[in-house]
Amino acid sequence: NNSSQLSSLPLQILLYVNGVYYIFYFLATLAMIIYKSQVFSYPDDFLAPDLAVLFLMAILEVPRLYLGFKGNLTEAEAPLGLSLGLTVGSVVLCVYLLLWQTYVLWADVLLNAVLLSAYGLESGLKVMAIAAFVS
Repeated sequence: NNSSQLSSLPLQILLYVNGVYYIFYFLATLAMIIYKSQVFSYPDDFLAPDLAVLFLMAILEVPRLYLGFKGNLTEAEAPLGLSLGLTVGSVVLCVYLLLWQTYVLWADVLLNAVLLSAYGLESGLKVMAIAAFVS
């Protein structure tokens, strides 16, 4: 039956919420890196990688969300699969900021835990949507 709608409303809502949360996450993390660089003795050669990871993550987030929205709404598994692949990259960068940035504050742990949870939930919904599109 071709008239059935396969796109996932929970996925669409979560992609939107993740987009809004990521803006907050980015600004809060950037503010904390600036704060930490002022308050703690932040080695100069460690500040650049932490900032680079945050900006790379922001650059990844745009196509990740776009492909997620597009793939879900057009019921196409390819963009959704690409978005899922980019999510893996985002998870790795998020884990870096959670575990390996120069200074990790409790606020970093909280922000990254929420983001990782959202990525996990979103990935599960993407896999379910891809399975629905393919079948």
